[in-house]
Amino acid sequence: MLGDLTLWFDPERSSKVGATPDYRFSLANERTFLAWIRTGLALIAGGLACAQFLPPLPIEHLREIISIVLLLLGGLVALRAVDHWARTERAMRLGTALPRSRFPAILALVVALGSVALVVAVLVQIF
Repeated sequence: MLGDLTLWFDPERSSKVGATPDYRFSLANERTFLAWIRTGLALIAGGLACAQFLPPLPIEHLREIISIVLLLLGGLVALRAVDHWARTERAMRLGTALPRSRFPAILALVVALGSVALVVAVLVQIF
């Protein structure tokens, strides 16, 4: 685990492992990383928007809970992005299978459950 963390902050160390992959694959890995970072930033922006602009909801502290969950999820996505980038880069250099992850499925489920919770909150407010 600690070895993986050093790859986050010491890219020169990564270049000493295995063979240099085709630059197109490294750039594709970087674009994927940046897409995950954008997702994390969007979640953080959504959390801040909920905290600042969402009116109080009929369920006590629901607005704050939604905000905190979105903020934490955004931070988690950002951390997961850099970890996946480093592990993928290492796998490409070593010629091993790319790392598998359940994170996209978990993130999709959390976002879907969050949207259901918001629909319920809106319906409770209407009726």
